[in-house]
Amino acid sequence: MSQLPLPLTPSQALRSVIIPALAELGAKYDSPRARVLLLAIAGQESGLKYRRQQPGPARGLWQFEQGGGVKGVLRHNASAKDATRLCLARGVMPTPVALYAALEHDDILAAGIARLLLWTLPEALPAIGDEDGAWSQYIDAWRPGKPHRDRWAANYRAAVSAVS
Repeated sequence: MSQLPLPLTPSQALRSVIIPALAELGAKYDSPRARVLLLAIAGQESGLKYRRQQPGPARGLWQFEQGGGVKGVLRHNASAKDATRLCLARGVMPTPVALYAALEHDDILAAGIARLLLWTLPEALPAIGDEDGAWSQYIDAWRPGKPHRDRWAANYRAAVSAVS
């Protein structure tokens, strides 16, 4: 799998990773709100600089852990069917071990899994401009061990700017 060299700009990530991932998942998953939130979370989690957590076990631009988000997306009623379909389309067995390993090498797969994780939340995606609502959904879905609220505003603004 060929990848763009890191770091990515928000515009590059949107154009080359997020939009193709949403297209592969299907129209019901795509919206400006989804694009903004996915981009903000990637900025928050990896800074669009790392596909392997520095230091740590997480993988991909959205920094998934095998026993957390990976396992959750594959098993949740709202996401399991489309997660399996996406994995198979990307040539990955839909198991936690295989998906976790692939996330570091397939940015489109990682973006799709990130969108599916957001899909498991009961609330609608926040309106563009609702930075606090977006932060809340990020916390609910990713459950970061050490959240850095101080970085969120800049990541969210960069995402809104890239999508606008």
